[in-house]
Amino acid sequence: MSVGWWRKAGAGLLRVVVVWAVSTLTLLALAGALPDVQLQSDDGDSITRTAVTAAWAAGAFGLLGALVWPLVVRALLLVPALVLGVLVFALNGSLLLVVLWMIPDGRGEADPENAVVVAAVMSAVASATSTALAVRDDDAYRRRLYRLAGRRRTAAAPGPGSPPGTVFLQLDGVGHRVLRDAVDAGLMPTVAAWERTTHRLTPWRTDWSSQTGASQLALLHGTNHDVPAFRWYEKDTGRLMVSNRPSSAVELQRRAAERTGDPGLLAEDGASRGNLFGGGADQLALVLSVSARRGPGTRSRAGYFAYFRDPANATRTAISFVAEVCRELVQSLRARLRGDSPRVPRGGLYPFVRAFATVVERDVVVAAVMGDVLAGRTAVYADLVAYDEVAHHSGPRGADAVQVLRRLDRCVAAIAEATEHAPRPYRIVLLSDHGQSFGETFESAYGLTLRDLVRAGCGLPVSRSARHSASGAEARNALRSALHRPVEGEGRDERPPGGAGPVVLASGNLGLVYFPDVPHRLTREEMDARHPGLLRTLAGHPGIGFLLVRSERHGSVVLGAGGFEAPVRDLTDASGPLAVFGRGAADAIRRTDTFPHVADIMVNSMYDPRTDRVHAFEEQIGSHGGLGGGQSDAFLLWPRDFSAPTPDGAPPVGAEAVHRVLRRWLAEGRGPQVPIGHVQESPSEPLVGEAFPVPGRLAPDKDG
Repeated sequence: MSVGWWRKAGAGLLRVVVVWAVSTLTLLALAGALPDVQLQSDDGDSITRTAVTAAWAAGAFGLLGALVWPLVVRALLLVPALVLGVLVFALNGSLLLVVLWMIPDGRGEADPENAVVVAAVMSAVASATSTALAVRDDDAYRRRLYRLAGRRRTAAAPGPGSPPGTVFLQLDGVGHRVLRDAVDAGLMPTVAAWERTTHRLTPWRTDWSSQTGASQLALLHGTNHDVPAFRWYEKDTGRLMVSNRPSSAVELQRRAAERTGDPGLLAEDGASRGNLFGGGADQLALVLSVSARRGPGTRSRAGYFAYFRDPANATRTAISFVAEVCRELVQSLRARLRGDSPRVPRGGLYPFVRAFATVVERDVVVAAVMGDVLAGRTAVYADLVAYDEVAHHSGPRGADAVQVLRRLDRCVAAIAEATEHAPRPYRIVLLSDHGQSFGETFESAYGLTLRDLVRAGCGLPVSRSARHSASGAEARNALRSALHRPVEGEGRDERPPGGAGPVVLASGNLGLVYFPDVPHRLTREEMDARHPGLLRTLAGHPGIGFLLVRSERHGSVVLGAGGFEAPVRDLTDASGPLAVFGRGAADAIRRTDTFPHVADIMVNSMYDPRTDRVHAFEEQIGSHGGLGGGQSDAFLLWPRDFSAPTPDGAPPVGAEAVHRVLRRWLAEGRGPQVPIGHVQESPSEPLVGEAFPVPGRLAPDKDG
């Protein structure tokens, strides 16, 4: 065998011995500090005997963890993810109790509580020691990251001369202006360094449905045709479609592939991580559209096994999970004590949902991407959802959301550092699927939900709270006035008409109203005949910006306050109520109007450009899904050696247009680059294929 092989084997053996020794010393220290942890016989032992016992226990604990823990984690995948943290501690402590029980002559003993503590500390110390020793050895570092992500090096892995691979990292819900301000304020040093040297930043405008389901479907599969909102009703099938339901995601992905005839952006040796859709990738983990699929490596939770098979990873992530739950409880309490307004409830399961999104899913996705680049995948697309989840409840510019941006920057830095050990060069593209808009909820501002308002406009019963609210009374009185009936208090209430009531759905500040008893798209004339005050009630409400309905005489029309009415074909961005919604609003409305499953009434909330606020029809103070404010302005941060997104430098419009840009960039990575429309300057700074500026060499954030 070669000298190099013996040197590597010797270095590996040395690392094992050092980690074993450190674990032994850690166990001895904990046994001395915790009176209920015993490593001696009842009659006492010499220092040498105690040290041997500790070494035996530390070695057995490490070996048992390596052999048994992967099987334990497979069982963990059968339980809800939100109880993962508790089980991690309990099972790791149980392994230590087994080890202590195996020590001869009853020398090992600990109560269950102390066993949990000792096991957690030993796992963390062993992991930190192993990582510190491996950092100076590229091969060892690669092997550790492979184990971290559950990947194996293959003989077919590309070499250093291979064309660059591409990693697309989606920072879910981070708007262009939010990112711009975070970079300028020094909150995201890695991203700031990239923009100064290797990357360029530009906004792109989303479709009317500014949400992950519509945007990511188009980004990965090339089309989001007939996705009018996050959730919608399909009259022809009686089916409620919700973008984040596995069955709906599967159907949307099928429809997209059928429409485009293309499997997706990642069909060529790609990997999809933490996304709603697969993008045609053959490597899938935490992907919603395959969550119900059976078979090795295809289940959405397979990524959890790859990550948590290492007990040290499980311990660190579990500690961070608990810390994040506590952080949310403290931040929520502070918000209440300060009297922050607007504010939404943050109790119930939300602290655990937030911790899952900002810790567990983050850690697993980052580890999976590291494994993908070390395996030399051609294209990787991953979604980091942490910011979007927190901003919904804390606001897109709240202090809680800003902290998440800091941690996301560290994740980006960790992935960039992993690419330096990859078998091929990599380019990283950062992008978002939409932004978020701030504002008080519709219900909080007006005392009733959109559903209450619609039912009031139809003359149907509404909730008791809405009946007694000022807005509820205004809605019912507007209806009565339109019907030439006395207002409330002046006569007997009208009896609600028979038949099925309307289906009212909310997607951020976009509302959809369907009348399911009518198989076609109900026209304005039919609605006026059935419910004479409904459209007037909705269009005239101060919390609503405009309506889209179909007319028998004029085709589809947009309705607004003060009797505004304009055919969709004649709409401009300066038309009446659209004037405040910015460039592209009219085209976005026209496109959505062509969808087969567009609602009978599409309702967009008001937008006040002076305060930059909207009203969500859900319990969210940071919302997205419609038009108005930062929710429509996503971002692209792309390497300078890629061609510009558009020939004239204008921001791309629509997720389908961005998909074409991403496809072009993948093609440019495989061959000579031909910038479109003009010749780009050659920057003097290093290109992203050559280097990633990573300030401070930050490691993945494990402290929440």
